[in-house]
Amino acid sequence: MPDVMPPALQASRPAARPSPAVVLELLKPITWFPPMWAFGCGIVASGAGLGSWPLMLVGILLAGPLVCGMSQAVNDWFDRHVDAINEPQRPIPSGRMPGRWGLYVAIGWTGVSLAVGALLGPWGFGATVLAVALAWAYSAPPLRLKQSGIWGPLACGLCYESLPWITGAAVLSGGAPDPRIVAVALLYGLGAHGIMTLNDFKSIEGDRRFGLNSLPVMLGPRRAALAACFAMAAPQAVVVLLLLLWGAPYAAGFVAAVLALQGLAMRRWMTDPRGLAPWYNGAGVTLFVAGMMACSIALAPGAAP
Repeated sequence: MPDVMPPALQASRPAARPSPAVVLELLKPITWFPPMWAFGCGIVASGAGLGSWPLMLVGILLAGPLVCGMSQAVNDWFDRHVDAINEPQRPIPSGRMPGRWGLYVAIGWTGVSLAVGALLGPWGFGATVLAVALAWAYSAPPLRLKQSGIWGPLACGLCYESLPWITGAAVLSGGAPDPRIVAVALLYGLGAHGIMTLNDFKSIEGDRRFGLNSLPVMLGPRRAALAACFAMAAPQAVVVLLLLLWGAPYAAGFVAAVLALQGLAMRRWMTDPRGLAPWYNGAGVTLFVAGMMACSIALAPGAAP
């Protein structure tokens, strides 16, 4: 007789491979916005016209669904034991991403990212190689930069904000970007250190258990929140001063205004650093990225002061 498994047992058998929906969940689309926005800032700062839309589209897709998605897959694979405590519903610890499929997706998406990056010329490909290297260094042994509350968020901030911003400006302008763009992009990348720290407040228990020394683990929630606020605010204050020095008072005023609003949001966040971290991630970060775009508009060739 043929070996027929009852329907109930068939339904409970783990899938041999993940569904497309589970793969998409592994790539975390909600995280794609920051690098896509940063690449868009680079486009605006370059002054490129709409005739360059194919390059724009490829660059934005590379920054978000490909490179950022790849980094999420890499992180989930090497964090599967931590996520089993912090986020057991994620695809790998929940069993919906069976076997070593998480690793296969991470490797495959790395290859696709590098192939697409090559379409953007030397600047685009070089930036893709650097972004891929940082993503693996952040999550994978032996470096595993995320074990440090200093180096981990710094690598993420530079990779999510500075690198795509500079790359967008370089690719669309066809050469090295304006040094002012590089300076502002690096400052916002430093500021993103605080943004990346926001994600660590939800995972203190698992991080502590597995030796991940995030700022909330090292300093406690309140002092970590204070450090994150300083990391976000100080670079923006420098940006305001630089914009004034470069003769862009309107942009300087806008960045100063959104920084002041962030200060008000920070005051509320400090009343409950752990519980309100997700709220500040929405309210404060929106103001942060608005200032980025204002800078790009002001630094574009031929922009009014």
